[in-house]
Amino acid sequence: MALSREQVVTTAVDILRRYGLADLTMRRLARELEVAPGALYWHVANKQELLVEVAGRLLAAIPEPDPDRPAEEALAAHAHALREAVRHVPDGADVVALAHAVDPGSLRPVEELVRLVGRAGVPAREREAVAEVVLHHVLGSVTTEHNQRIALDLDPDFRARDAAAVAKTFEVGLEVVLAGLRRV
Repeated sequence: MALSREQVVTTAVDILRRYGLADLTMRRLARELEVAPGALYWHVANKQELLVEVAGRLLAAIPEPDPDRPAEEALAAHAHALREAVRHVPDGADVVALAHAVDPGSLRPVEELVRLVGRAGVPAREREAVAEVVLHHVLGSVTTEHNQRIALDLDPDFRARDAAAVAKTFEVGLEVVLAGLRRV
């Protein structure tokens, strides 16, 4: 059976879900697929391109925002959907952040943030910056939650905030952003 781009990306997502970003190497991916590392480069140009594809896959299930929903509600729902899409994947937030840095326009759900802040009344010249604030808040919240789990694994006496406390902090931060949008 011939190797396909689909197999490469699917296996990369599986490695990420099982082991995290540190173990998602081109060598390990090749080993999992039982091919020589060079065979991967017929399907993805480099690891950066692979990570963009992996991030796209992680975010693929996020639905398009409901155009009939009020802008503020739609933006909040979309931020929650982004958070949920990556929060159960080790280093998922890092992968999305890297993919966004490598190819800023490549992730549909991230681009939806720009449109949603526009619907909320943000002037065109500021939309990308406000969308970045929301994206960084979402990804930062997920990273905090993951880091707390890692710290607890390393030191059982570590006094980590529980997931509910992290989620509450996320809600408060999102409300601060939404309150700021109401003043635009």
